[in-house]
Amino acid sequence: MRMTEFNGLPLPPYLDVCCGGEMFYIEKADVRVLKMDIREVDTNLCSDGRRFTVKPDVIGDFRNMPFEDESFYGVFFDPPHLLGAGKTGFQAIKYGTLDRQSWKEDLRKGFAECFRVLKPHGFLAFKWNETKIPLKKILSLTTEKALIGNMRPNLTKTHWLLFTKQPGEF
Repeated sequence: MRMTEFNGLPLPPYLDVCCGGEMFYIEKADVRVLKMDIREVDTNLCSDGRRFTVKPDVIGDFRNMPFEDESFYGVFFDPPHLLGAGKTGFQAIKYGTLDRQSWKEDLRKGFAECFRVLKPHGFLAFKWNETKIPLKKILSLTTEKALIGNMRPNLTKTHWLLFTKQPGEF
């Protein structure tokens, strides 16, 4: 059964499908965003005792989301970008990892699901770090074309792209 509400209220207008540690949020408690991740984490990542937590509102998989079609005005998609980082290393815990065999299909399904849950004229904000996999390979996994974005990476090799859903798609 697909969700149409959260905690007895209508779904918030925006969805983050890989919220992780919510590192790019200005206000982590912003109720306009429903935060989803496939995992929960609560651990000491640093030797100085700082904690790292992943505590999503909804445990879910970006490849098969538990929401009705056209539920959100905006979706944030910042999937794991690491291949072969192990399961217990600092970066694997902080950012998650992609499966070496299925990453292309996983991301293809993720894009399709993000567009499925978007309302017409909604936006998909996509973040990608191309340390391991070039952005060009990632963009080949969707037929959708970005509206705007930084196509030349900065020093950290991170890209932000904005897609929109046209009426009648999906």
